[in-house]
Amino acid sequence: MAWNEPGGGNQNDPWSGGGRRGGSDGGGNRGGNNDNKGGNNQGPPDLDEALKKFQEKLSGVLGGGKKSGGGGKKGGGSGKPRNVFALPGLLIIIALAIWGAMGFYVVDQSERGVVLRFGEYQGIVDPGLQWNPPLIDDVRMVNVTRVRSLTQTQSMLTRDENIVEVEISAQYQVADPRDFVLNVRNPEMSLDNALDSALRHVVGGTDMIDILTSGREILGSSVSSRLQSYLDNYGTGISLQTINIESTSAPEPVIDAFDDVIRAREDRQRLINQGLAYANAIIPEAQGQAQRVVEQGQGYRESVVAEAQGQANRFNSLLSEYRNSPDIMRERMYLDAIEEVFGETPKVLLDVSENAPMMYLPLEQLNRRQSASGASQQGSSGVDPQVLESLSSGSSSQSSNSSSSSSSIRREGR
Repeated sequence: MAWNEPGGGNQNDPWSGGGRRGGSDGGGNRGGNNDNKGGNNQGPPDLDEALKKFQEKLSGVLGGGKKSGGGGKKGGGSGKPRNVFALPGLLIIIALAIWGAMGFYVVDQSERGVVLRFGEYQGIVDPGLQWNPPLIDDVRMVNVTRVRSLTQTQSMLTRDENIVEVEISAQYQVADPRDFVLNVRNPEMSLDNALDSALRHVVGGTDMIDILTSGREILGSSVSSRLQSYLDNYGTGISLQTINIESTSAPEPVIDAFDDVIRAREDRQRLINQGLAYANAIIPEAQGQAQRVVEQGQGYRESVVAEAQGQANRFNSLLSEYRNSPDIMRERMYLDAIEEVFGETPKVLLDVSENAPMMYLPLEQLNRRQSASGASQQGSSGVDPQVLESLSSGSSSQSSNSSSSSSSIRREGR
């Protein structure tokens, strides 16, 4: 008999694996849901049935009885006793799970976390995934790599009782997160006040002209060292990176007059530099000339002294020789004197006998003339014609005179 024919008895639907749902015949399951314990249900799950089963299990955990299919009374006339601690326990477990999940957090690479447990310092956490019990531990994140900046513009008195306006900026980092969080309530405000104090202390001990011109670098370094000492004494955990003096100027009503003073000082310094350059160029030259004159004088003195000493030594040696042979030395001195006198004159003295005339050739003067004008312009003999003519006339006149014991001396001109 086919499964869908009337009167089929306990024949089941081939897709359900069990009896018919809600059938009125005697072979099927009647009234209620089919548990399909004895069959093999291969169909899709029923969502309503699954939700109903979950509610029944939850009611069983909480201690509620099952309701009967006919009404609001409990099945069988009695149900399980309700567990009064089941629902609060479940809520506590859920709350603990949420509380534990809230304790996870991530610390960035540039940050450090300062952990406080009920306000007491516990430690510093490093970058990465961390967990601390929420509502018990307080973790305060501090960026330790970012360079922060602070700028001030203040008017203050200098040592020479002038008013100057200074604009200064400070770059700093957090060196100690614990001190930065715990020691000072507001570290930035403390840094601002400390910078103002250090700047006024340094400016109050400096003249205004130094602050406006060449003393700005010294001013910045002095403020930096003093400010860092203040921050270390306060325990702020701040480390200064740089201190920059952005601008220094006189007050607005007198700034034009101060500009004129600065220009005048610059002109004065420029003229001083020019004078120093000229002096550096002239003084060494003058010193060199003076040294040359001094050395020339010393050389002349030494030469004169040496010459005088030589003459004195020569005279002493001649004196000793003169004492030994006066006649010979007298004649020698006479000949030296004659040679010295006539050695500088162009005149020539010849002692010519009557029978043997002598020709004189001024070879030294001829060589001097040849070197000056050239030997090609003179005669083949290289002798001056005037000298030859004078010599020939002198020899003829000598031959006509009588010889005597004392030879006649004739002076010839060149």
